[in-house]
Amino acid sequence: MTWNFASINETLHVAKHYGYDVSENVDKNYRHFKEIRDSTIKRLNGIYERNWGREGIDLVHGRAGFVEPKTIEVTLEDGSKARYSAPHILIAVGGRPSIPDIKGAEHGITSDGFFEIEELPPKIAVVGAGYIAVELAGVMGAVGCETHMFIRGETFLRKFDPMIQNTMTERYEASGIHIHKKHPGLKEVQLIRDGKGKDKLLKLISNDGSEMEVNELLWAVGRLPEVEDLNLDVPGVKLNKSGHIEVDEYQNTSVDGVYALGDVTGHAELTPVAIAAGRQLGNRLFGPDEVRDSKLSYDNIPTVVFSHPEVGTVGLTEPEARERYGDDQIKIYHTRFTAMYYDVMPAEEKKKNPTEFKLVCAGPEEKVVGLHILGLGVGEMLQGFGVAVKMGATKKDFDSCVAIHPTSAEELVTLR
Repeated sequence: MTWNFASINETLHVAKHYGYDVSENVDKNYRHFKEIRDSTIKRLNGIYERNWGREGIDLVHGRAGFVEPKTIEVTLEDGSKARYSAPHILIAVGGRPSIPDIKGAEHGITSDGFFEIEELPPKIAVVGAGYIAVELAGVMGAVGCETHMFIRGETFLRKFDPMIQNTMTERYEASGIHIHKKHPGLKEVQLIRDGKGKDKLLKLISNDGSEMEVNELLWAVGRLPEVEDLNLDVPGVKLNKSGHIEVDEYQNTSVDGVYALGDVTGHAELTPVAIAAGRQLGNRLFGPDEVRDSKLSYDNIPTVVFSHPEVGTVGLTEPEARERYGDDQIKIYHTRFTAMYYDVMPAEEKKKNPTEFKLVCAGPEEKVVGLHILGLGVGEMLQGFGVAVKMGATKKDFDSCVAIHPTSAEELVTLR
């Protein structure tokens, strides 16, 4: 919903080029939007809870930890405690945002605090280069906030294909987002004035001595598994070096009858992945014999970054493919163009809104082992192409599909 809120503001900018009489500075009631968003989430949560009740699931609100290998104790909201024992225990507690250990870091917010904002800050700094930083910086930039991104390297989204990294960094800079590359990091955050929106004022002091004043600071420097209060040493559940719970391909931990999935395992930290893994685990534990070997494949998981524009990717990046198959086995198909939606805009404006696609193909049959797309509408576009890649489609299979014209997606089946 927040991405939609920001995208509507971008649409209003384009609308004037289509002949709509739209003011340059349309009033935005962000507080109203937040209330609508919060009420929608509350309604959806209520639906989930009612559905669980109909399925015979008891929802217990509180914080849990192991007290015996197969027993957990929950501290309830009223302070009382309750214990539950079971032959099967699933840990799916997720993660929490990480905050740097520097003086005054608490004056900034994390992604959790971002969704508590009621007034848009005129000027915001975002520290981080991952998808959360890129998504939320994109929102702030799209709604007209002066946005600064502090990143350690030359590009962001560094786990993505180089095409995505380079083009998206260029796109954000062209849209007016200030990207501070190779930033030395912050050593202190000073609260000059407390408040909300424009009334809040922070001073950021970097390790090189430079300073900047902003109305809000967003930490987006990674997430940590939420394992501190679980007492995992009681059953003997092992953690890896990053602090995540170690699991095998069937979601088994080091303790028989204790399972883990989702962000707490550090594997493909995406909500749909956790849901899919949970379904497979449920099949294996409680389903008929034919699904007792169910497990989730973590290969070729499609993912979308809801940035501005969107980014979609499935499979291997070009460097990963070259390392796995060898340079002589890889062929790249690439195109960059401007979506027809922007044809009404001046040339300089069109340059700021690229669409770019890449197919990474391997072997003599040119199997598509990586697909990377960015541009208007690619979030919806990727799902179908994700199925094709998952099924082992080749470049010839793509070519055999008749293009739908005029669309951006047709470029993926007409690449030469």
